[in-house]
Amino acid sequence: MRAWTVCDPKAGTLTQSLGVARQFDPEPHRVLLKGWLPKWRRGLFSPYRRLPEPQPDLIVSCGSIAPRHVLAIAERCRKRPFLVHLQPADEETSKRYDLIFAGRHDMRAIENPPSNYHAMLGAPHQLSAEALEELRPAARARWAPAGGPVVTVLVGGPTKAYAYDEPTIAGLIAAIRAFAGEGRTVLVSPSRRTPPELRDWLLSARSDKIAVWDQAGENPYREFVAAADAFLITKDSVTMPSEAATTGRPVFVFDLAKTQSDKLDEFEWFHRDLSETLGLTRQFEGRIYDYAYEAPDESRRIAGIIREKMRLD
Repeated sequence: MRAWTVCDPKAGTLTQSLGVARQFDPEPHRVLLKGWLPKWRRGLFSPYRRLPEPQPDLIVSCGSIAPRHVLAIAERCRKRPFLVHLQPADEETSKRYDLIFAGRHDMRAIENPPSNYHAMLGAPHQLSAEALEELRPAARARWAPAGGPVVTVLVGGPTKAYAYDEPTIAGLIAAIRAFAGEGRTVLVSPSRRTPPELRDWLLSARSDKIAVWDQAGENPYREFVAAADAFLITKDSVTMPSEAATTGRPVFVFDLAKTQSDKLDEFEWFHRDLSETLGLTRQFEGRIYDYAYEAPDESRRIAGIIREKMRLD
């Protein structure tokens, strides 16, 4: 089966699309979008008049600007591809997709969702428990050669919902140093959203027990996740706790300074759902401890629903 992904180049949307599409095609064709597709760009003016071969059997899209591009691609295909979108869409667009997957935190605001809607847990992604376990021995040999417990700290950046004020940063640095003081190896991974000043604060904490990626060279993110015995993750991300939970290891969420907005309500609901309803995460209150949960594999689960629907059709 030939799968395409259609999304903007942001890491969050791209990893969702690829995580699902790679369940069908190990190397999906990527259509990376630079902006909205104007309505007049149809027919002879369409950027998709000539599609690369082989044409898609399945298109997985994500992000608000993607649907118009997807529909323009689909109308140029010799055989209509199966269309999947990983985000809520407006009513008219929803009718033209075969399946739409929306986060549980988004579904709560949709009254009487159409039959092609399905809830998803957090965000699908490209990590799998099997691949991480295979990588784990080499990752621990590289980053924790002395052995002992490893805590991986995943750091995002300011958003419309959360801010990194000085007390927040100081608390995060103190937690990192406390883990090292307890004899743990600490692996700290800033993200693309981490501003330089926050990255520099994190780099200042480096020691023989604390490794911080300086955002230069190859990103060791997968190795950091594979090596972890537990996680501390800042609250500004949906994808990072979703990826960490794939391991089945303890995931603690670090609170941030709040910025009043609609996004804050969404994120707070999302984290309450992960912790209180699903039991996947815990609020960080100064210590790391073990607890058990059934690790989700959302990309594989979503792919199963797609396969079932394609067979029914």
